[in-house]
Amino acid sequence: MTSDTTAPALASRAPFEGATLLLVDDESGVLNALRRLFRGQGYTVLLASSGAEGLQILAQQPVDLVLSDMRMPEMDGAQFLAQVRQRHPQAVRLLLTGYADIGSTIAAINQGEIHRYIAKPWNDPDLLLTVQEALRRRQLELENQQLLAQVQAQNQALAELNQGLEQRVKARTAEIEQINDMLEKAYEELNENFMVAVTVFSGLLEMREGAVAGHARRVAALVKRMAPHLQLDERAQQEVYLGALLHDIGTIGFPDRMLGRPLSVLVPEDLARYRHHPKDGEAALMPLARLHGVGRIVRQHHERVDGKGFPDGLEGEAIALGARIVAVASDYDDLTHGAMSEQPHSRHQALQAIRGGVGTHYDGRMVAALEAVLAEPDPEAQDDLCIEATQLRPGMVLARDLLSSKGALLLAAGYVFEERVIRQIREFVAGEGLRLTLHVRRPQMEAPRLTPPPLPQTALSGEHHHA
Repeated sequence: MTSDTTAPALASRAPFEGATLLLVDDESGVLNALRRLFRGQGYTVLLASSGAEGLQILAQQPVDLVLSDMRMPEMDGAQFLAQVRQRHPQAVRLLLTGYADIGSTIAAINQGEIHRYIAKPWNDPDLLLTVQEALRRRQLELENQQLLAQVQAQNQALAELNQGLEQRVKARTAEIEQINDMLEKAYEELNENFMVAVTVFSGLLEMREGAVAGHARRVAALVKRMAPHLQLDERAQQEVYLGALLHDIGTIGFPDRMLGRPLSVLVPEDLARYRHHPKDGEAALMPLARLHGVGRIVRQHHERVDGKGFPDGLEGEAIALGARIVAVASDYDDLTHGAMSEQPHSRHQALQAIRGGVGTHYDGRMVAALEAVLAEPDPEAQDDLCIEATQLRPGMVLARDLLSSKGALLLAAGYVFEERVIRQIREFVAGEGLRLTLHVRRPQMEAPRLTPPPLPQTALSGEHHHA
């Protein structure tokens, strides 16, 4: 060992001031020499004369570095440092050993996982540097552990944040989906109410004296059945359906003498007025942006594929598809109800007349679609139950529009009957002495979501009604 008088010249200030060192040796001279060496460096120095005493000190206070001699009675340095490793693994472990103790030194390295061993006699500067290096390494290990713990904590916080974000995103997504469902249902209800309103308005047009009751509704029913045969998409089907309901809206200004009379008996003045009604109908619908396409159908439903129709003399595919469909269906209904001639045609006669107009009046594809529809069984009649008004029960669903004798819509198909309306209908039937039959859906048929409001009781007064 060298004298402690050289220590201050080696390092005026240790880089780890405040570190606690435990020096263990059974020779008091060695301990004193080590104490003088390290105290001058700003360390806190603890001394123990045996391994057992060293373990007691370690149990009482934290220690940063343990420097132990190899040869000690009862418990040698290898055994002592092995105990330190098990009980206080955070302390850096150094061993002082002689060259004759190389075997024990190897055992200490294996059992106690010592940082380094220092051969006796030691060199003070080398020993100081070794301790400094060991403490620096320990400091880095602690910093790494702290950094790792910080990173783990941040990762955990980030994971919790991500989980929270995912839950919030899921909750927000569910909320948006719910809102979208509500908007979709609201749109469906608005659309159905709109369709009911158009149907009611169409029926009102036919309530005037001399009008052909139910014409627009029957034409709309025909084009609705023709649309799938023509592979129309949902939007086009709705547009042509509305066009059928409103195709004669331009006749609203006709005088009574013109209503319900065949064209062949109209005087020239009335005939000219009649030929202008498609333009009047389109003009009436122009304020409603949603009905612009419908207005085009209304304007063109009297055009002919050979270009000899009115009001614009369009021909072929220049005529809107919906207008070509409505033209066939409307003329067929007019033929069967006597609006195009003085006597109504039978279904066979009317169809023959329509066939004869292919290539001149009508598009052949539309006529083929009409023929296909007329060859089918009436879909409204297949799943209906025909009942008396006295048999109505709450929850029953109206299968067909309930119309007045003049074709005005009283209740739309799909209406779900409630007690109040049933009582209103029964009181009217009993008071007027009428027999009222209605078509309702069979119980297994699913009722629609929409329940449109019934018309007031005054609408049920007057003439006989039928469903």
